[in-house]
Parts: sequence; C-alpha cells; structure tokens
Amino acid sequence: MSRLIKVLSIDGGGIRGIIPAMVLNVIERAAEKPICQLFDLIAGTSTGGILALGLTKPNPDDPTQPHYPAEKLIDIYEQEGPTIFSRSVWHKLHSAWNLSDEKYPSLGIEGVLKDYFEDALLSQALTELVVPSYEIEDRNCFFFKRSKARAKPSDEDFLMRQVARSTSAAPTYFEPCRLAGGGEKPYLALIDGGVFANNPAMCALAEAMVIYGRDNDFLVVSLGTGQLTRRLEYQEAKDWGLAGWAQNIINIIFDGVQDTVDYQLKQLLPVTNGPTRRYYRFQVELNIGSDDMDDASQSNLANLRKKADDLIVNESEALGNLCAQIR
Repeated sequence: MSRLIKVLSIDGGGIRGIIPAMVLNVIERAAEKPICQLFDLIAGTSTGGILALGLTKPNPDDPTQPHYPAEKLIDIYEQEGPTIFSRSVWHKLHSAWNLSDEKYPSLGIEGVLKDYFEDALLSQALTELVVPSYEIEDRNCFFFKRSKARAKPSDEDFLMRQVARSTSAAPTYFEPCRLAGGGEKPYLALIDGGVFANNPAMCALAEAMVIYGRDNDFLVVSLGTGQLTRRLEYQEAKDWGLAGWAQNIINIIFDGVQDTVDYQLKQLLPVTNGPTRRYYRFQVELNIGSDDMDDASQSNLANLRKKADDLIVNESEALGNLCAQIR
C-alpha cells in the first residue's frame, strides 16, 4: 500500500541560510514536532547541508531526539557567521595579492563545525540524509548518505562535521576539504556541492524513490536562500576577464542551478492548493541588503531576517497547508 513520503530540501547560499533556518523554525512550532520527525528524507547543499545535518544530529543525552531545534540553528548565522567569514589583515592582503589563495582560511568554519557537531557520525542521523559534494580529483558528483554510511560504515561513515565542511567548501571562498577514506581511494578531495546541486531537491526526490519505492506518493518541500536580483551589467561583464569572472561565476552557477530544479519539479509534481499539493517552494527575492554569500555584517543579517519574516507572512497560507499535511 502506498504512503506519503515527505522530502525536505535546503539550498546552499552561505550566510543567507538564515532564511530557511527561520522558515524551519516556523514549521517546527506549527507542526509541534522536530523537523527530523516530520520528514522521511532531508537533503541539503552547502549551508543547507549544515542545516540538514544540524536538524538530524542526535542529542547525546537522548539519541532518539535531535540535539538542535531549528531555532538554535539560527545562531549559526547570527552568532557564528562573523567567525566563519573572518580573516586576518595578513590574509586579506595575501589573498588580494595572490589570486590563487582562497578568500577565507578554513580555521573559522572548522572550529564552528566542531563545536556544533562534535564527533557525531553521519550514520547516526535521525532520518535519511543526502548531502551533495563534488570530488575534484576523480571529477565525480559525491553524495554523503545516511543509507550508505549504515550499509558500509568502514568506507562511507564520516563525521558530520567533515560532511558539513566538504559540502560547504565553496570555490574561491574556502580551500577544498581533504577527507580520509571513501572506498578504494586513500582520501577524497571535495568542494561545495552547489557547483552541480545548489538546489538538491531533485536529488532528494530521486533518492527517496530509491529508498522507499516509486509506487509511493511523494511530497517535496524546497527551501531557498533568496533569489538573486542584483544586475550584472553587460558593459561591466564584457571586460571582466579571468579575474572578474572568477569572482562572479560561482553565484551565477548556484543561482541558475536552483532555478532549473524549481522548474523541473513544477512540471513533475502537483502545485495546486489543498491536500493534494505535492510541491512547495519557499523562496524570496533579495531586493534589500546584500546577496553576497559571505556578508555576515549585523546590518545584512538584519536585512536577511526581514526578508525571512516577509516570506513567512506572505506564504502563511501555504505554510499552514503544509504543516497540516506533514503533521
């Protein structure tokens, strides 16, 4: 007998992850259950991967319950954002002079991830989990999965903080993550999964069909980190050259990928209002503040919070319908 399989997907977007974190907090409060108990599978890329891992990390005092409510994960952006996106004066000068150097040292993000995830393992996630990354040496898409971690623990079970670091290693921002293990290779060289799946909702749906069977009914909830609206003027872009394009191409790729997946899912799943709706996309235009992934200033965080609040108000009916379906 078929049943409703509920899938959650969270986009990448750096500091803009505060937007889906706030939406998740509203869903948890309205449904009166933790996110990991409301969905059968959760996928997240980059900052979305950090959220997905945080929502499914078990509580050390009660491993059947999540360690963090969604509300607590908002702190990653408000309190830890300036640490993650920080660099010394020396590093600023060095990265400006040496274009081959990453924008930020990895010590900040690695320290935050260690504080939040400690030594929790991917296999311990409280629901099925999919976190995309990209292996640069073998040139392959790489998916961290709870199902793989449990099936092949010696090869596929990684620390959650390692998974989070790998999926968020955005090119030009952070150096790639070198991760020991992963099968026949002695190590993996991984970068941000956003280069191919910044919106991992299609990956999530495909994985849910494999795990639970295609004969089931599927509901997909996709959370964006803000639609880019800043114009890239032709008169500027035509003279960018290698250095100019290197600074802008990542945002272009990430934005294009997420819109493509949204289009695909709108064609595949019903989006009409009511109990038969099977696809929800919660996204907001970033027409105030900065759409930079690394602008962790207090003023920009306030703007992002404002956009999240606007989204929650404007989509209150859809959020209410969704919570009725998943509760």
